[in-house]
Amino acid sequence: MAKVNISLDAELVVEVMVLAGVGSPQDAVEAVVRDYIARGHRTEARVQLQDKPGRKSESLPPPLPEG
Repeated sequence: MAKVNISLDAELVVEVMVLAGVGSPQDAVEAVVRDYIARGHRTEARVQLQDKPGRKSESLPPPLPEG
């Protein structure tokens, strides 16, 4: 896998290290990026699941008015 070098604010990296509980700046930032990507995939999966049932309910007749 190709590697990329970036510069980040030291305070930002230290805060990520503390929150992630990781002692290495590179490992901490990598963990955050991997979590961000995983969340994106979970969100995509949830949206796809919500779209499928919605299509089935469109074929149902509208509810009768009450009152």
